[in-house]
Amino acid sequence: MASNDTLILRAALDGKRSVYREIEIEPSKSLYKLAEAIVAAFGFDFDHAFGFYSDLKPATMMRTLPQYELFTDMGDARPGVGGVKKTAIAQAFPEVGHTMMFLFDYGDDWHFRVNLRAKGTKLAKVRYPRVVATRGEAPPQYPDPDEIEDDDRPSYGVNPLTGEKIWFRR
Repeated sequence: MASNDTLILRAALDGKRSVYREIEIEPSKSLYKLAEAIVAAFGFDFDHAFGFYSDLKPATMMRTLPQYELFTDMGDARPGVGGVKKTAIAQAFPEVGHTMMFLFDYGDDWHFRVNLRAKGTKLAKVRYPRVVATRGEAPPQYPDPDEIEDDDRPSYGVNPLTGEKIWFRR
């Protein structure tokens, strides 16, 4: 790819494909930078681990290679799993039409289908990555505490030895 190329990727909430953001980014940037751009485009805090998976079914996605995870970059690699900080977007998305599942926050399980829609050309005086299309309202990253059922509300106890709070669900 030429140094003035860009990629346009659509990140759609899995299960709500009518809610998506299209992001234009340089192909040489890392999957880490793409993850940052997706999370920012949905208005989420970039505060959790994540991965990109070639299997698009959440129930089986961690069984199929290739896959790329932040855990690999943190020294907790699984066999055959690449990292996100040194893997270029162009490597993970080799052709227009290629789709991967982006899983953000392994606790809340935000699943996004990320599809390479088109190739573009860099424009002068434009900062990348940038959001080029938006559809639908992004849901809140965290539910409103007033809307959580009492049985799901986190609570805590105190460790008698250390005095630290211990969080648990009722």
